[in-house]
Amino acid sequence: MSAPDAPVPEPAEGASASTGSANLPRVGVVVLTMGTRPVDLARGIRSVLDQEDVTVDVVCVGNGWNPASAVPPLPAEVKTLHLPENLGIPAGRNRGVPEIAGDVLFFLDDDAFLPSPRFLADGCRLLAARPQIGLIQPRVVDPAGRVSPRRWIPRIRKGDPAHSSSVFSCWEGAVLMPRAVFDATGGWADPFFYAHEGIELAWRVWDTGHVAWYAGDLEAGHPVIDPARHAYYHRLNARNRVWLARRNLPALLVPLYVGSWTVIQVLRWARNPSALRAWFGGWRAGWGEDAEERRPIRWRTVWRMTLAGRPPVV
Repeated sequence: MSAPDAPVPEPAEGASASTGSANLPRVGVVVLTMGTRPVDLARGIRSVLDQEDVTVDVVCVGNGWNPASAVPPLPAEVKTLHLPENLGIPAGRNRGVPEIAGDVLFFLDDDAFLPSPRFLADGCRLLAARPQIGLIQPRVVDPAGRVSPRRWIPRIRKGDPAHSSSVFSCWEGAVLMPRAVFDATGGWADPFFYAHEGIELAWRVWDTGHVAWYAGDLEAGHPVIDPARHAYYHRLNARNRVWLARRNLPALLVPLYVGSWTVIQVLRWARNPSALRAWFGGWRAGWGEDAEERRPIRWRTVWRMTLAGRPPVV
């Protein structure tokens, strides 16, 4: 479900960035990698450097890997940041932000890329035209033509993938947002390691008074991959679902949110006992382990999300 969509105003005639590089939007780009996909990584970085009508400041963050050792070498204009230990996906992205300049931030996974050289310019234009947008997730398309999974459209009612709307979570592989909004949210959820950090970031964007936006007219490329390929998938899926509630919801809503998702997962995995056991192991860990920062969203935000079609109870 989503709020009614408002038209996006066109920029004034002559307002393009062609008047000189000083007027071009500056985008700080964090590309996160573990160094296991050298071909995909090179494609993604090349697609960023080929962007038109923006200037980009790019850092490649190596999570437990030194990007300076990449073969083939990364382009000279790309900064590198070596994290000796794999800190997890959200923490790795966060570490890259201080290394780059730009009023707009873009986060790209190493197996994602931008098919159009206009992606960042069009995204920056949307942010400028609609300042209430605090986060943009594009439509995601598999480059080999495989059918995109429904989870890539972060709406309850998926509908047409090309339809744009406000949303309450995001697919994290390609995310564009104003730096000021990112700073106000506190960034990605460091302790999550993997799974659901896109929900927390979207909720916190809403709590700043902005909206998270699914842009069906912007396209990112990414291969279809089963998230359950990771041995820790079911455990972290459950632990982070509990942490999401504990960290971000008013106390009254915590049991409602966790309870609704517990019912959903039991129904979803009823025929897969091993997955369900792993999920409940993570569920218990979510209550027993330290979720770190608690920063509940305001009741005003709960009401805004409810009016927009998704109260944070499921």
